[in-house]
Amino acid sequence: MTHPQLEAALAKADAFIAKYPTVCQYEKLKELETKTGYSKVYFFLLIVLSLGGLTYAVGGLKLVSDLISFVYPAYASFKAIDSGMPGDDTQWLTYWILFGGMSIIENTLPIVTEWIPLYFPIKLAFFVWLYHPHFLGAGLVYTKFLRPVLAPYIDSLKKNPQSPAVSVSNLEGEADKKDM
Repeated sequence: MTHPQLEAALAKADAFIAKYPTVCQYEKLKELETKTGYSKVYFFLLIVLSLGGLTYAVGGLKLVSDLISFVYPAYASFKAIDSGMPGDDTQWLTYWILFGGMSIIENTLPIVTEWIPLYFPIKLAFFVWLYHPHFLGAGLVYTKFLRPVLAPYIDSLKKNPQSPAVSVSNLEGEADKKDM
């Protein structure tokens, strides 16, 4: 007999796997459970840990942190595009600005990653904080840091008559004129 907390954890994990049957290959895991008598959750964890270990072996902690910093935010960004709420657009645009900035720094100044102890775990924790739905740190970074610093420059660009006023509608109008 197993421990009640283990049973509860297995039930939660099983519910998670059942929630995403295509991604988690739920039917194949059920077949394995039937054939072996072991919970499908054990097989799922074995697969996830094997893939995680392989990813770590191939690319190290940099690849792991880059994947974790990219996959969910990309998914959430696609959802935000269709949501029609401007708040989540700000969250994800700010996130991608920070992600791009960090990528440029890492690639142009690799000495930064070598000199800072535990750089990749710190980077990973920072990016999870930026995108986690509980914290939404990217929105906070935008409102507390980026907007106050950049707003005066953006406002001056709007007032400058020599700055090009480019919008999607302007570009579409020019493209239509060229086609005629």
